[in-house]
Amino acid sequence: MQTSQATAAPEPRLTSLSHGGGCGCKIAPGLLRELLQSASASAMPLPPELLVGIETADDAAVYRLNDEQALIASTDFFMPIVDDPFDFGRIAACNAISDVYAMGGTPIMALALLGMPIARLSSATIGKILAGGHSVCRAAGIPIAGGHSIDSVEPIYGLVVLGLVHPQRIKRNADAQVGDCLILGKPLGVGVLSAALKKDALSAAGYARLIDCSTQLNTPGPALAALAGVHALTDVTGFGLAGHALEMARGSRACAQLEMARVPLLEGVRELACAGLVTGASGRNWAAYGHQVQLASHLHPLDQALLCDPQTSGGLLVSCAPEVVPAVLALFRQHGFSAAAPIGQMLAPTPDGCWLRVD
Repeated sequence: MQTSQATAAPEPRLTSLSHGGGCGCKIAPGLLRELLQSASASAMPLPPELLVGIETADDAAVYRLNDEQALIASTDFFMPIVDDPFDFGRIAACNAISDVYAMGGTPIMALALLGMPIARLSSATIGKILAGGHSVCRAAGIPIAGGHSIDSVEPIYGLVVLGLVHPQRIKRNADAQVGDCLILGKPLGVGVLSAALKKDALSAAGYARLIDCSTQLNTPGPALAALAGVHALTDVTGFGLAGHALEMARGSRACAQLEMARVPLLEGVRELACAGLVTGASGRNWAAYGHQVQLASHLHPLDQALLCDPQTSGGLLVSCAPEVVPAVLALFRQHGFSAAAPIGQMLAPTPDGCWLRVD
């Protein structure tokens, strides 16, 4: 008598279970602005202890506890940008913790947010996602102290992250000054690499670059905040470099000028973009804010896509006085950010309402 053994169906690729990935999942900035404005109309009055809220689309909320301490609170979660579950967990955790660093703070603990299609993914796969997140939190020196989980249609993972900062060292995205230099801590191109990965067009070396960049914690944040002459910080994520530079410019009532030739790119990104491997979020970003951007006529059409490329766990964007640029770059180098580079400056606002110029 012959017996047959049922063979378990292979698990689907993580990226095949989601309609978007990483910070490319973000709601388009124009629609998000409308939603927030609608919701804020009926909100309660803000307490004076709330030092940073939603008014300038900053990276995290900040609440004064006393004269020496303010609490930073943020949350970030998304669907898979890669298929390896451990790497997905690492990227998501690194991206969430970055918001605390971008405010100039030190993270103290995290809560996990987990939504998984339980019928389609094994407990082993889900466990690897959680393990990836734990590994990054260990590297940041913080515990995951709790969280919440649901059975969802698409896989979702992220963190709520809490941190501390001295009230006088908070670095908002809206405090840049005219005459400041702009420095970017990480190269662009994570969105392009993720698009190539989803279409099986990314080499092993390209995947390694994607992981290395998106799992590098933005640890220079607190040291940058303590440096006299650093006026504003933010991190570049789902709205792309152009979108987050615009937020900094609008909040600071200044005009940001970027030099495209100086913007660092991950190796191979321009070639992949030339082959059409860009994300849909890049186009949505431009549709939302492109009318506020002036692009020099000599720029290649692909430069627009690269400026709007959604970065998952992207680099810090620093606005600082020109005399402290060497010190800022030295701090980045000390923390292993070899690609950090000056990319532009903050100018006086223009009468035509343009907040961002790219030459």
